Amino acid sequence: MRILMASTPATGHINPLVAIARFLVDDGHDVVFHSGSEFQRRIESSGARFQALLGKADVDLRDLPAIAPELASMEPGLDWLRIALERIFIDRIADQTESIQKGLREFSADAIIADDMFFGLLPMLLGPRASRPPVIVCGTSILHCRRADGAPLFLGLPPATTSAELEEYERIAADYDEKVTQPSLKKANAELKGFGRGALTTPIFEAIVALADTYMQLSVPSFEFPRDLPSCVNFIGALPIIPNQAPLPSWAADLDGKRKVVLVTQGTVANHDFGLLIGPTLAALENEPDILVVATGGGRSVDAIPGPIPSNARLAEYLPFEWLLPKVDVMVTNGGYGSVNQSLSCGIPIVAAGMTEDKADVNARIDWSGAGINLGTNHPTPEAIRAAVRAAFENPDYLRNAQRLAAEFAIFDAKSETLRLLGQYSAAGQSRAA
Repeated sequence: MRILMASTPATGHINPLVAIARFLVDDGHDVVFHSGSEFQRRIESSGARFQALLGKADVDLRDLPAIAPELASMEPGLDWLRIALERIFIDRIADQTESIQKGLREFSADAIIADDMFFGLLPMLLGPRASRPPVIVCGTSILHCRRADGAPLFLGLPPATTSAELEEYERIAADYDEKVTQPSLKKANAELKGFGRGALTTPIFEAIVALADTYMQLSVPSFEFPRDLPSCVNFIGALPIIPNQAPLPSWAADLDGKRKVVLVTQGTVANHDFGLLIGPTLAALENEPDILVVATGGGRSVDAIPGPIPSNARLAEYLPFEWLLPKVDVMVTNGGYGSVNQSLSCGIPIVAAGMTEDKADVNARIDWSGAGINLGTNHPTPEAIRAAVRAAFENPDYLRNAQRLAAEFAIFDAKSETLRLLGQYSAAGQSRAA
């Protein structure tokens, strides 16, 4: 099949799509991949052909302060969410759409695969079904479906269990609708009107799920809050880690099993200030002789880590996770969805502290699933981190629940599931009824 792929130019979106592109190419499919120019080399390493997005869509979202500098100084909350949604995603819709339309003119694709925040697909999805290829959307973040308890996305609210919580969530949802959903819908619909499309009436994140022909969620059901799901939603587990993305560090032999290993990461987006999590974690565990702390900068130089580096710390800009994760006993993270799912698939308990992007919701799932501890803050103290890490070691329930999720991940073969779902749209069986 001829597959057109498109990804939001951010590492947490690119990496899963590149993994998919790699095994599509290995399976004999012809793949053209649209994303930001900064990711060309990584995309081409999969065997796919690279095509840069046009205009404002060709950005590097690893550098959020350059795109929306006001976000760096704002506390997490509804204003932060609205500005992030508008500046990072909705402002790119027109140029993303033009990129895909141009790509389809040049490459007659049998199917499109894109990530869940590539909203340039919306004009196509809102148009006649017969005039486009099948669209498969890949859920690289929390599942963006309406919840039965009415809780809005991204606020880190666990499932309501009492009538009082339901009433509170109703009040929160009304405020969220006024301050986030309605302003963002107004802006998104102005973009869609330029393509001759009708207005969205549901939040933009929910719309991309409901409109997709197939939606592949990169997790397992037990790591998602219960709700009634659209028939298009398919859990596929964790994608295989792309091997050899980074060399072994010079200190690799230090992970010899003699000390417990704690991995700390701030991911690749919210890593502009290592003082938020990496610095406090190093300080928290510096006097713990039975622990070796491994810190990765997510692509940013570790020279930016504040304060003295303890003797039990090992640092690297990037690390090969296929080598590292089997050696990790606890992960401390701000809550990147991909790394959390990869860690849980290895049965690793988690200590989480992060409130921006989708992290509050990811970390709420860690707590709700029993696989770790959510500190519920963007600014954890060393004391809180030390206590949480010790609890993760000493309370067997965290390891037991992480291993329970790992067993569920083992049931899913993401590669086979992706190829199976794509196979529904092969030339022989494809139906393009309007």
